[in-house]
Amino acid sequence: MKEKKYDVVVVGAGPAGSITAKTAAEKGLNVLLIERNPEIGVPVKCAEGVSKEIEKFVDVDSRWICTVFKGTITYGPDGTKVVLSVDGVEDTGYVLERRLFDKFLAEEAARAGAEVKVRTQAYGVVREEGYAKGVYARSAGEDIRISADVVVGADGVESRIGRWGGIDTRLRLADVVTCAQFLMCDIEFNRDYCEIFFGEDIAPKGYAWVFPKGEDSANVGVGIGGDVSGENHRARDYLNAFVNDRFPDGAVIAEMYGAVPLSGPTYETVANGLILVGDAARHVNPITGGGILEAMQGGAIAGDVIAKAVQEKNFSKRRLREYEKRWRKEFGKVLEVGLKIKNIVLNLSSQEQNEFFHALAGETRIKEFSERALLKEMIKKNPRILFSLAKFLL
Repeated sequence: MKEKKYDVVVVGAGPAGSITAKTAAEKGLNVLLIERNPEIGVPVKCAEGVSKEIEKFVDVDSRWICTVFKGTITYGPDGTKVVLSVDGVEDTGYVLERRLFDKFLAEEAARAGAEVKVRTQAYGVVREEGYAKGVYARSAGEDIRISADVVVGADGVESRIGRWGGIDTRLRLADVVTCAQFLMCDIEFNRDYCEIFFGEDIAPKGYAWVFPKGEDSANVGVGIGGDVSGENHRARDYLNAFVNDRFPDGAVIAEMYGAVPLSGPTYETVANGLILVGDAARHVNPITGGGILEAMQGGAIAGDVIAKAVQEKNFSKRRLREYEKRWRKEFGKVLEVGLKIKNIVLNLSSQEQNEFFHALAGETRIKEFSERALLKEMIKKNPRILFSLAKFLL
């Protein structure tokens, strides 16, 4: 078996993996970034909406921006309309072309010095004396042993790397949302806002969405609780019903299916010689399902911590725990509050959900379009239900 040696191997070339690889390479490390698919960014498994907070982590390039939106409109089960935008700001976010965005981030990692290999699938973690010391992979029909001082699991919701490396990454069905999405064209929708629809009949323990991607095209999707998915009641079935009701004459030009972890940060994200980032680390806000910003922020922290560990030649769990402490400080509270609100809102009856959205009804302008600001507004407008959460955001 052929063997190659690196300082760090990153498994998965999504935003979290590419930013980790880029950051580590910029600090002089010998980095390998591997992706099992033949093309980075494909298939797309994302609604692709993100706030302008992304500008903190990357210079925006018009090539991977589909459209700019003013805010969000959320509809309760009875149609109650909640409009959210930013005071004094015309545009609050972007709908990305993830196919191009993910490639851009991988290119940035390569320009920083990381080696990038596609069609390379890890099938095991090299373990020596209780440490992860690389991965076994198949590339171009050949088995290879990739030795590395640190292994980064950026391999999504399943995170086999985490499990093989000694972290229990299993999720309960109740902590997963199964999703189906169509890219549709020749339809009429609100081009200025991302729209979200709640309701037991629309998406049990989840919601539907319509995110604009162009003049007459949009991502139209449904996510439902994994514990309520079943025969003839899968996300695809609810999406078909949603589309038939609202866009019966529209054309479907692409389909996407996947799962999103909504468990919140429920387990450790480091082990000896191992770090998890992005969806693998459950860095997804449970109430919104968004995780692009957390993936990028977490990846930058991971790359920095790995560089220090390599310099010190200390790859122990104790050393790598700096990553855990830093991401929890930066965005851990937002994930925790998002989880608590999700557990409240998605388990309400339709009538109780209506009352929840009645308290938010109308147009609300917040100071900034961020998950933290959104959660604060929910708490302020629903003090009886969410008062106990306020301490997390102070």
